[in-house]
Amino acid sequence: MASGNLTHLTEFILRGVSDRPDLQMPLFFVFLAIYGLTVAGNLGIITLTSVDSQLQTPMYFFLRHLAVINLGDSTVIAPKMLVNFLVSKKTISYYGCAAQLGGFLVFIVGEIFMLAAMAYDRYVAICNPLLYMVVVSPQICLLLVSLTYLYSLTTALTVSCCVFSVSYCSSNIIDHFYCDNVPLLALSCSDTYIPETVVFTSAGTNLFFSMIIVLTSYFHIVLAILRIRSSEGRRKAFSTCASHMMAVTVFYGTLLFMYLQPRTNHSLDTDKMASVFYTLVIPMLNPLIYSLRNKDVKDAFKRFLKSPCQAFKLV
Repeated sequence: MASGNLTHLTEFILRGVSDRPDLQMPLFFVFLAIYGLTVAGNLGIITLTSVDSQLQTPMYFFLRHLAVINLGDSTVIAPKMLVNFLVSKKTISYYGCAAQLGGFLVFIVGEIFMLAAMAYDRYVAICNPLLYMVVVSPQICLLLVSLTYLYSLTTALTVSCCVFSVSYCSSNIIDHFYCDNVPLLALSCSDTYIPETVVFTSAGTNLFFSMIIVLTSYFHIVLAILRIRSSEGRRKAFSTCASHMMAVTVFYGTLLFMYLQPRTNHSLDTDKMASVFYTLVIPMLNPLIYSLRNKDVKDAFKRFLKSPCQAFKLV
């Protein structure tokens, strides 16, 4: 159904990453591999940080929830995207589209603030190591994670309701591979000033405040590392936050690239490529970043492989 108003519209059509028929099967296998690695990597992080007794610290508590968020983010997008590579009619129901947008927003906002919480955790660990287990106690960790989920859920409900409060007519073809707020609002035939204001204010505010937390934390971390006299001490301090610094750089770099483009150069095709990166590629990369550069995780993985049954008994 390609026309009508909000009450009569029953489905949308997703154009996908590319509408070239000869690319559908190659892209299917590429994104199937990406999603498979994402599921395996994040489930691996969740399992190891849950069952290994030596990974029961605040840092790995936050990492476990980051893995849950990464797994959720890619799962909201990838299965429908993969199905659409194999079918000629790439439709998604009206309520399915609303649910996908809401799910995407829950996890993307959750990731923004989980990375900020992890930056604060690294700041306390390096700048106030003697007070670490007091300042970042299990109760504080649980509070930070609970607030992150609660805020991301509230944001997702607010923004989704605003986006789906407008009328859609003349076209139901979304120029994207999932239901995102900008291409959805581009289809509206009613006034989108309020929804657009809510969408961009929310995105800008979330990005600004989370970046302030991350940058402030790392500013103090760098100062603390530079004050360490021994090169071995500096190396050890840097290694405790190197993985997180890499993950933060990749994630925020992608978002800033997307939001800071000049209006004249901005295109939905560029948005698609950036979206592929932060909804599918980054959730695949994060487990690799945190495991390949982290001796504790690699050691825990070796222990798990040696005696998986014993690992589960320790929980």
